[in-house]
Amino acid sequence: MINVFNSAKADNGIVWRNQNYEGSGLKRILGLIVLAAVLIAALIFSQNRHVPLKVSGFLEADDIRPGSRVGGRVKRVLIEEGQSVSEGDLLIELEPYDLLERRAEAVAGLAESKANYEKLVAGFRVEEIAQAQARVDQLKARLTLLVNGPRPEEIEAAVAELHLADAEYRLAKAKQLRVETLFAKKTVSADEMDTANTELQATASKKEVKQQTLDLLKEGTRKEEIDEARAQLKQAEEAWQLLKNGSRREDIEQAKAAVNQAEAVLQIMEEQIKELKIFAPLDGTIEAVTLQPGDLVGSNVPVVSILDWNHLWVRCYVPENHLDIKVDQEVDVTIDSYPDKVFAGRVTFVSRQAEFVPRNVQTPEERSKQVFRIKVRIKDQDKLLRPGMSADVWLDRKETRP
Repeated sequence: MINVFNSAKADNGIVWRNQNYEGSGLKRILGLIVLAAVLIAALIFSQNRHVPLKVSGFLEADDIRPGSRVGGRVKRVLIEEGQSVSEGDLLIELEPYDLLERRAEAVAGLAESKANYEKLVAGFRVEEIAQAQARVDQLKARLTLLVNGPRPEEIEAAVAELHLADAEYRLAKAKQLRVETLFAKKTVSADEMDTANTELQATASKKEVKQQTLDLLKEGTRKEEIDEARAQLKQAEEAWQLLKNGSRREDIEQAKAAVNQAEAVLQIMEEQIKELKIFAPLDGTIEAVTLQPGDLVGSNVPVVSILDWNHLWVRCYVPENHLDIKVDQEVDVTIDSYPDKVFAGRVTFVSRQAEFVPRNVQTPEERSKQVFRIKVRIKDQDKLLRPGMSADVWLDRKETRP
């Protein structure tokens, strides 16, 4: 009986152990099935779930570098690094040297050109025209006198003067003869004899002159003199006509061009003098300035660096498989320094050429892929942001994100 009982008990233990083994295997199978189902469901969920695309970058600001187009020696430096400036603030002033004198010379040249131009436009004065007319009348009268020749009265007067000169000559001749007779008798002195001879020679010369004058009056005016008088009259008439007609149109235009040229020279000088003062072109912060009074600055060389905080932007890179963004597209931007704020951004640039992304910007999974650089402008009305802050650009707007 005992053996039978022990044998039955052994058989029951084997059955029980077999049943436990079969139950444990079934549980493992069921667990594997459940795990596989969970993995498949997670895979399906991950495939169907919308993951918002985010790319990272850093805030940057436009770097404005004003300078002078003329250059020169620094006179004053009115700024320091880190100083905030407003548009129109004087930053640096240069020495003028000879620019002020050259501007004064240009002003004088312009005044001279304007005076000449106004003179030509106004024409000649009435007094100048009247003077030219009087000259014409004078030459006309002279020509008429030469053409008409001497009057009879002039010839008669010349004849009378010749008779008078002849009478004086005869009287002097008679006196000379008497003195000569007395001198031979040594009654008169040698001085009296010399005086008598001199008076005779003088009256003879005078008679000869009067005779030549009478001959010229009888002969009349020479043709050469009349031609000369006519030429002088023609020249005077032309000069009078020029005065009446005023200045030539070409002369006025030339004078006007001279005025324009002088004004242009003066304008150039004014612009060069303005370039001696370098002003802030916008509101910003001085990033770098290394000049001191006395330093030399070249023309068209930047002298200071200004960060424009009013125009912040993020440079970031988008994978080519997400390159469905467009210029002017609105995006959200989050800043690590302000995790609870979302800033509005706008895509202003999308590169048309692919490149390899820097390692500190993109995730390791995307580093091997080509990316396209984009530029996103940020609106910061509260002036909270600073260049260099880390930023995330969400290419899906907030309303489309979970």
